[in-house]
Amino acid sequence: MRKFLLGMLFLWNVTFILAQKPIGVKGKVIDSKTQKPLENVVVSIENTQLMQLTSGDGVFAFYSVTLGNQLLLLHSQGFKDILLSIVITKDQMLDLGAIPMEDNQMVEQQTGLITLLESDLSDDNSGSESTSGLLQSSRDAFQQAAAFNWGQARFRIRGLDSQYATTTINGVTMNKLFDGRPQWGDWSGLNNAVRNQEFTVGSFPSDYVFGGILGTQQINTRASIYRPGTILSFSGTNTNYSWRTTGTYASGMNNKGWAFVISAGTRWAEEAYFDGTNYNAVAGFISVEKKINEHHSLNFSGFYTPNSRAKNSPNTAEVTQLTNEQYNSYWGWHDGKKRNARVKTIEEPILMLNHFYTINDYTTLNSSLTYQFGKITNSNIDYQNANSPDPTYYRKMPSYYSSLYAKDNGEFSGEFTPDYENAEKSKDQFLTHNQIDWNALYYANQSPVLDANGNIIEYSPGKSHYVLYEDRTDDQTITANSTFNTQINDNLYLTAGGFFSNLKSHNYQQLTDLLGGSYFEDIDVFYNGDQAQSDLNHPNRQVAEGEAYGYNFNYFANTLNLFTNFKFTYDKVDFYLAQNFIRSNYQREGLYQNGIYATNSFGKSEKVHFDNFGFKGGILFKISGRQQLSFNAAYLSNAPTIRNTFPNSRLNNSVVAGLENETINSLDVSYFFRTPKWQTRLSLFYAGIKNITQTSFFYAEGIFDDGAGYANTDAFVSQTLTHLDKQNLGAEFSLQHQLTTTIMASFSAAYGQYTYVSDPNVTITNDAQATIENPNPVFGFGRATLKNYHQAGMPQQAYALGIEYRDPKYWWLGTNINYLANSFIDISPISRTATFYKNPESGFNFPEASEERARELLTQEKFEPVALLNISGGKSWKIKGKNIGLFATLNNVLDLKYKTGGYEQARNANFRQLNQDVSSGTPNFGNKYFYGYGRTYFVNLYINL
Repeated sequence: MRKFLLGMLFLWNVTFILAQKPIGVKGKVIDSKTQKPLENVVVSIENTQLMQLTSGDGVFAFYSVTLGNQLLLLHSQGFKDILLSIVITKDQMLDLGAIPMEDNQMVEQQTGLITLLESDLSDDNSGSESTSGLLQSSRDAFQQAAAFNWGQARFRIRGLDSQYATTTINGVTMNKLFDGRPQWGDWSGLNNAVRNQEFTVGSFPSDYVFGGILGTQQINTRASIYRPGTILSFSGTNTNYSWRTTGTYASGMNNKGWAFVISAGTRWAEEAYFDGTNYNAVAGFISVEKKINEHHSLNFSGFYTPNSRAKNSPNTAEVTQLTNEQYNSYWGWHDGKKRNARVKTIEEPILMLNHFYTINDYTTLNSSLTYQFGKITNSNIDYQNANSPDPTYYRKMPSYYSSLYAKDNGEFSGEFTPDYENAEKSKDQFLTHNQIDWNALYYANQSPVLDANGNIIEYSPGKSHYVLYEDRTDDQTITANSTFNTQINDNLYLTAGGFFSNLKSHNYQQLTDLLGGSYFEDIDVFYNGDQAQSDLNHPNRQVAEGEAYGYNFNYFANTLNLFTNFKFTYDKVDFYLAQNFIRSNYQREGLYQNGIYATNSFGKSEKVHFDNFGFKGGILFKISGRQQLSFNAAYLSNAPTIRNTFPNSRLNNSVVAGLENETINSLDVSYFFRTPKWQTRLSLFYAGIKNITQTSFFYAEGIFDDGAGYANTDAFVSQTLTHLDKQNLGAEFSLQHQLTTTIMASFSAAYGQYTYVSDPNVTITNDAQATIENPNPVFGFGRATLKNYHQAGMPQQAYALGIEYRDPKYWWLGTNINYLANSFIDISPISRTATFYKNPESGFNFPEASEERARELLTQEKFEPVALLNISGGKSWKIKGKNIGLFATLNNVLDLKYKTGGYEQARNANFRQLNQDVSSGTPNFGNKYFYGYGRTYFVNLYINL
């Protein structure tokens, strides 16, 4: 009887269980073109903890889903996201059947445009660091606009430089210790190889690093995650290169546990958009993975992307009026070809070994060892006892005769008489010879050979007065990195990790071309005796091609970076707490004993140590399946970069006096609303950056007081700003609406106010005043009144309105109009100090220097706003099982001319000089400007095999 009752109870339970209908949703994801199942598609129910990957046959299933309206998101690299509105009802398993995912044509377009817009102009334009925005492309409409529409005007997300974002490859931080910025050229041209990316926005931490306040970009090159197949593409454009070809093959993981990816490409231009700017680049990439067992896998990745590009010059309004916006003074004809004197070359291979350790279903440990080496060079012309080869040199311009240099008995009286006759002759001469005369340089380096009668019979190579050289940096960086991820329970996730990085950076000047001469003297002709010697250990050297001269030193740097991140997830709220600790030390080693700094240049400097901490926190409220509200806050400190630690590193071991860590406060709040037809985000943000240190170099006139005993009131100086504070606040808005199944409209807006909020301290190092008694001639110029001036180099307002049509037959057409405003010139701090008003001849203020006129002279120039119309379109086909696509973009359709940045020349460093120069109407040392591209196109043909 007992056995009978137990049996009946068992059968009743089984019957009851079988009678319960599952509640949830299931489906099968397929490729819309091949109709094959898609594995490892990320499927999640928005604003819940439910997430899974599709199986090998493309199937997913969620059980015990909350009843009511839900949003189901499907995401996979290379495909368009799918957001479905579903209704979960009681006692029903919703079967969605086969869900086709379409190729994301925008991915191919975006990767092409990233290379298209990649300029890496940080050495040319202090306000051009827009590339961080280019690479932060996501499905957010605002990010799309910032990257591919506003990027052409050097827009920066939240007005922040790329040093405040973190770029990683396989979890390894790629930001340079020298200036804090990633070197995009180290993987440029490898679009398909680096397309597997994850992003975090703002201060939100990633699963790989602590990150900055601008976000994190993680590039994953693990061979097994690439979509198997071959991609070939060919592109044409008229921007910073003309042609591009790329090819990528991914094998996928085979049954022996091996996977590999190879990619190669080239970009070139005989002449790009600006005159005389040739471009030459190749790129190679390999990734090989060996799956040892279910727990361990090794992956090797290698990058080699040598590239060189000729630069274009910033120009004054006078130069542009005489020529055009595409004029470039850096080139001239030589042997029937255009030869540019200023070329940037990057050759920095990256070798990376990663170990992926899956400890269990909830815990992973990923470690890596990375070695990066190679060189970055920037070429230029050096000259001794000769005239400047620059065709726009101030003495060669018409304004030289009609402005500042019309002097009365050598004294700047504030009154002048323009020399119109010589100004007109100078204009004609410039228009006839407005490029570098390479033949004249070669001729100047020849010595005449005389016969017995003193007649010249031939010329032979002599001492070079002109040479071509490179400022060269050879870096060697070794980085060991490890990241631990674990799910502690259903609600708590922990990420912990860190890295140690060791840098040796060799910096020197290398002579590359004697330009027909036989040798070049390693001296500074502006000094006499021992001070003229670049290296007292080897005086009066005669330098040959390939040898170092001028300056020669090493940087050594070590960095230890540790972080933890705790993420808590619940049905209605998520929040996180993250913290990090960074210990850094820098040292300079002089390889030359410079004659100016005989006691402070050779050998190793003191080690400079920095300890820094960072804290982040945030909370996300899941108001409903469609609405979210997030708050994020961060406080962190950063060590000054190497660049800003040693203010005169080419010549001595000096460290900035009173150097302090930079401190950063950040806060943002965002509201999200998402449905299958509407996507909206509104964000308010604030960032305060304090104790910034900045160094720069320039030639200034009239800044030193003769009454103090200085022999010359003019000097080539290095300028250091300390205690500079910035404030960035503003709002971001994006709206995307699917009007019909084929038409989508979008609107994005950025409104920012990016200003200086302190008056920094200014110090000037004047090499000419160095003596044995004073081996560190640093002079205090007091405070520069920069408070409330605008940060330069980017639009502080940007708006984009776009509409796009996508036909079911795989063609699309889109257009957008962009309005960009509130861009400002980069100002000269020394002109905002009390020295600006002082007459260096007498030591007293200029009698004519009124506050009203000074205010007019020192008003920050604001650039005119610009409206840019862009059109793009594409089409894809499937032919014999192969996917073929063609897309094209036409930017700045109306061919508008506009300024993207510029800077005040600091040469006129006192009131009288600047006033007289400006009052002439044709200033000899006017502001210099960079210009954007006019009408440009980009066409790309790709084949997926």
